[in-house]
Amino acid sequence: MLRRPRRNRRTSAIRGMIRETHLSVDNLVQPLFLVEEMNVREEVKSLPGNYRLCLNEALKEIEACLKLGIHNFILFPAIPEKYKDKTATYSYRDDNFYLQHAKEIRYHFPEICMISDIAMDPYSVDGHDGLVRDGKVLNDETLPILTRMALAQADAGFDLLGPSDMMDGRVGAIRTALDEAGFIDTGIMAYTAKYASAFYGPFRDALDSAPKAGDKKTYQMDPANQREALIEAELDIQEGADFIMVKPALNYLDVISLLKNNTETPVAAYHVSGECAMLLAAAEKGWLNLDRAVEETLTCIKRAGADVLITYFAKHYAQLAKKQVLQGMIHEPKPTVRQRSNIFNK
Repeated sequence: MLRRPRRNRRTSAIRGMIRETHLSVDNLVQPLFLVEEMNVREEVKSLPGNYRLCLNEALKEIEACLKLGIHNFILFPAIPEKYKDKTATYSYRDDNFYLQHAKEIRYHFPEICMISDIAMDPYSVDGHDGLVRDGKVLNDETLPILTRMALAQADAGFDLLGPSDMMDGRVGAIRTALDEAGFIDTGIMAYTAKYASAFYGPFRDALDSAPKAGDKKTYQMDPANQREALIEAELDIQEGADFIMVKPALNYLDVISLLKNNTETPVAAYHVSGECAMLLAAAEKGWLNLDRAVEETLTCIKRAGADVLITYFAKHYAQLAKKQVLQGMIHEPKPTVRQRSNIFNK
């Protein structure tokens, strides 16, 4: 046997030298769920280790993440029912706590990247991403609402706006409105290939944002389709998207790879709540090692082509990476000058 691939796997040093995929904390985005009330740190039961956070707790969480090297955060609001209506007017009101919290976070942490969520469902009594009339989600009538939401978020200090609604033409409408209002530096991270997935359950629990009737299949993509993602990507890029996103991530690695290999725009992948909850539940049962499973999962998403990984395990992975560095420093000390001299004299 002239070729033995195992020779290149023999030691950690050799494996590291030829490793094809390198996952960094810089690639990760930590989601945060924000609430209006004070003194709230409430764990999401279906997504252990993740919390609904008041402003002060959110500031503490961001500070803890920064110490681990995480600088990117995507913020979601848990909107009380009293603020919801048919046309999501609270989404762009001056007294919107989500916008106020964002301004406070920006003031305290000017160095971080803040990503928003643009869609009607957190603010709508119908729980849909678009305007509902006679049981139908209307596309074009939704765009002005999303545009007003985007302008309010840009003014609040978000770096990237995340239209997650999957309405046709919303990226172009938002980009035009931002530029006309002078927000030329505010970017758009478009939810390009957002699938009508069964893996959003814990997220909807966290925000209480499930549809009150029907489903989202008329605007979110069919899980059976792959090439359709190329159409969505082409449109979003033409309309001014700075990032394109695949959601969910783990069940759609082929779509991530497809977009990575067919576009020049950075690709984000959203490792969604249900995908993370499965690993947490299996680990709780003792069926897998959570640390190893998290590292493998995120590496695979990166290997598929994701430049950016939004995951509820961002903080977990950062803690794991820091622990591995510390263990390496403890268990593999650098040779002393005397030891090096002995080596050279052999």
